Amino acid sequence: MVFLWIVLLIFIGLLVFYMLKEAFLNQVIHQIIAFPDFPTGFKDLKIFFISDIHRRKIHESIIMDVGKNADFVIIGGDLLEKGVPLDRVEYNLQLLKKVGPLYFVWGNNDYEMMENELLAVLKRNDVKVLRNESIIFRAPNGQSLALLGIDDISQENDRLDLALYGTEFVDFKILISHNPRITEKMRKEDKISFVMSGHTHGGQIQFFGYSPYQKGGIYKSDITTLFVSNGYGTSMLPLRLGAKPETHFITITREEN
Repeated sequence: MVFLWIVLLIFIGLLVFYMLKEAFLNQVIHQIIAFPDFPTGFKDLKIFFISDIHRRKIHESIIMDVGKNADFVIIGGDLLEKGVPLDRVEYNLQLLKKVGPLYFVWGNNDYEMMENELLAVLKRNDVKVLRNESIIFRAPNGQSLALLGIDDISQENDRLDLALYGTEFVDFKILISHNPRITEKMRKEDKISFVMSGHTHGGQIQFFGYSPYQKGGIYKSDITTLFVSNGYGTSMLPLRLGAKPETHFITITREEN
């Protein structure tokens, strides 16, 4: 009996060590996503996406992997959580600025910080906050692309109608929402081609493939294409199993016939 307890304790110890190690992995997933309606005037659009940083310091190897190649750097919410020092947030933003211009949407854990303090840090680092609003970009040939962002759903601050305002005739729309459940509020006539989100951590801990949340991935429907990231950090405990942390370098291009 004592031997069995020793074996069990060793197994638990090794498992926790493995989960701790997995939680602090650093990887950039390079993906190409093609859309039949993507406007040719923008050629290939390059986006670096990172969400759910929480308590982590971004590793410089990620920045070296991506380089200064992104048209947009999108922070998909949960930049921090309660107890994270602002100098760590500042450090992370300074690294991300090396990749490209920064855009941010609010996540549920971002509300654990004093809003005015977080806004001051974001402004100091030239971060554009997309809070129920959109930015429209135009290609030399006149085609248009809109980057939309909404506030966090769980705080009931999301106003998709405001984010869509003025985008009726935009050729291609990308919506940033921390919570992927925004798709439940979308309509086909909104004509949002691509949704980028995080929040779920891919379940964070998957036992034999089971977790309350699916792993991150790309999910297509007749309304939109939904992209969900496992996220970079963790919540509660710094442990992961079967849902590795990830960041993304996404190239959006025109689907060839």
